[in-house]
Amino acid sequence: MLRTRVVTAVVLLAVLLPVLYFKNYLAFAVVATVFFGAAIWECFRLFNPDTHNAHVIALVWAAVFAMAVITGHTNLSFWAALSVALWIARFAPSLKIGLPPLHTPANTLLSLVYAFAVVGCFAAIVALYSHSPLFLLSVLAIVWVADIGAYFCGKAFGKRKLAPSISPGKSWEGAIGGGIAVLVLAGLSVQFGGDAFANTFAAAVQHRYGWPALVVVLVLMVAASIVGDLFESQLKRRAGMKDSSNLLPGHGGVLDRIDALVPVLPLAALIGARL
Repeated sequence: MLRTRVVTAVVLLAVLLPVLYFKNYLAFAVVATVFFGAAIWECFRLFNPDTHNAHVIALVWAAVFAMAVITGHTNLSFWAALSVALWIARFAPSLKIGLPPLHTPANTLLSLVYAFAVVGCFAAIVALYSHSPLFLLSVLAIVWVADIGAYFCGKAFGKRKLAPSISPGKSWEGAIGGGIAVLVLAGLSVQFGGDAFANTFAAAVQHRYGWPALVVVLVLMVAASIVGDLFESQLKRRAGMKDSSNLLPGHGGVLDRIDALVPVLPLAALIGARL
């Protein structure tokens, strides 16, 4: 299993890093569309595990997304704002009130709403990439650091369960540890990173709004990443799935890798548009 995970990670890096490094927008749009289509396919399977036409739906959504992104005929800020609003109004409350039963009109509607949130996530990826590849990577790094910090702090100190009915392995200590790790590393990168980190998300927020605002923004992003992670766990638990798919051997599915990013990236894109 470990070998499979490593091989998959190496292949993904071999595809993604050149696209980011060479700043080829068309190549970036193609790769983003492929991952978007996969995420949409997994989305509809999570909401309706018995469906047999999720791949057709995903192809249609991916085709529309590709046309909009490649031609530039899309309002990235609108999709980012819509996604943030959906997370606040519908998805975050689901962690408390639960999800509608499968095979009901309410569940079908919620699947469409979540698909729109996935659109907002990938629209945010395009917006952040347009700012600069480093800007996009710096936002991704915030979520990765939060996840890694939460894992190790949870293993070492975790006692109080964060959401035992959804994800028993997550703890409040892990969540707090992940947040502290983000604040420390982001602060160090801004304070001592110099020109190498001048075009990162954290540096831009601090330069425009100051240290207190940066702390608030980072805490919000860490909280959003936890909500995104828990919401996908809730979907998988209801559907009786361990992973959203097996598209990424050793890692599960695309949504398993980006679940925490789905609410975070639109929030970062909205903030980044004002920097």
